[in-house]
Amino acid sequence: MTANLLDFDLDGLAAFCERLGEKRFRATQLFRWIHQRGATDFEQMSDLAKSLRNKLATSAHVQGLPLISQHASTDGTIKWLFDVGDGNAVEAVFIPESDRGTLCVSSQAGCAVGCRFCSTGHQGFSRNLTTGEIVAQLWFAEHFLRKHLNTSERVISNVVMMGMGEPLQNYNALVPALKVMLDDHGYGLSRRRVTVSTSGVVPMIDRLGLDCPVALAVSLHAPNDALRDNLVPLNKKYPLAELLESCNRYLAHAPRDFITFEYCMLDGVNDQPEHAQQLIALVQQYRQPGVWCKFNLIPFNPFPASGLLRSPMARVTAFAKMLSDAGIITTVRKTRGDDIDAACGQLAGDVKDRTQVVKRMAQQRVVMMAQVPAVAPAVADDSAHHIKGA
Repeated sequence: MTANLLDFDLDGLAAFCERLGEKRFRATQLFRWIHQRGATDFEQMSDLAKSLRNKLATSAHVQGLPLISQHASTDGTIKWLFDVGDGNAVEAVFIPESDRGTLCVSSQAGCAVGCRFCSTGHQGFSRNLTTGEIVAQLWFAEHFLRKHLNTSERVISNVVMMGMGEPLQNYNALVPALKVMLDDHGYGLSRRRVTVSTSGVVPMIDRLGLDCPVALAVSLHAPNDALRDNLVPLNKKYPLAELLESCNRYLAHAPRDFITFEYCMLDGVNDQPEHAQQLIALVQQYRQPGVWCKFNLIPFNPFPASGLLRSPMARVTAFAKMLSDAGIITTVRKTRGDDIDAACGQLAGDVKDRTQVVKRMAQQRVVMMAQVPAVAPAVADDSAHHIKGA
């Protein structure tokens, strides 16, 4: 069986070439052909020795993920659905802005964390993606967009690991993929422009800080343990005190001097003035010198199975003002791609329910629905708000 070269970071590819009797500089040449030029045919790689090309033809291949569908939003957002086999699929989303192009990448088929407000979590967990399957999303998107936009310049300037799955629960595949993104012979992305989002896997936050520090975004979503236990079940294992302490430890290694806290605004659940006051107290308790954290408030993108509603925009704005008045840098994320189900929390793909999560979550929602006020969803105007990118 031949090796898919998308599975290797540069060190891994050098080790592979060494097994073929080749020197490291050949791996660097090969790495550039694959990632900078998007090449898949070894015969096209003209500066490789003919003998190496012959070896590669019998021992390796470059294979992306089969594309199932592509959807373009009216705002320019593009969502791709990729087949990862055995009835599973994952999604990646490109979000264009005037000053950057951001790709949202998936790390798992489904997700085991089961956050109440995330449609991916409601689908259940199928499996981890390989390094090659993570990298293939960027590889495909970058080279598709160059052709689509008729440019030889790099299109994707930012990558956010905020697609399907909990990246830090697929750590061994994640780190080599990040190294490919960062490598100057690959995509040459800045550590400040590659963001890993986590729901709070504390031990892996510490490991990431040592192994491959990039920008960190933490899915907070609640100001106290009781509420966060309900919204983000992982909090029962790693409560807020442990999570915030790990964030402070991460800052010693991070390429940015702050952690981003994501906070999904849920009508009547976590959007009240008392919740804002509790967040302010939490930030003050763990405050570090300078600007150590920023909040990104995310208007909830409703889906029927959640039993939750979006906070009215007036309440989101008031919540943001309370945080800002307390000296906490706060932005409100502009909803992008919601007309193609590509907005935050909407990625679901087509994954098998192997954990009976649908049944379990339905039982939980019966209990939780009684705690959510029956308020009609407001129609939010996002035009006055901007996205805080990676």
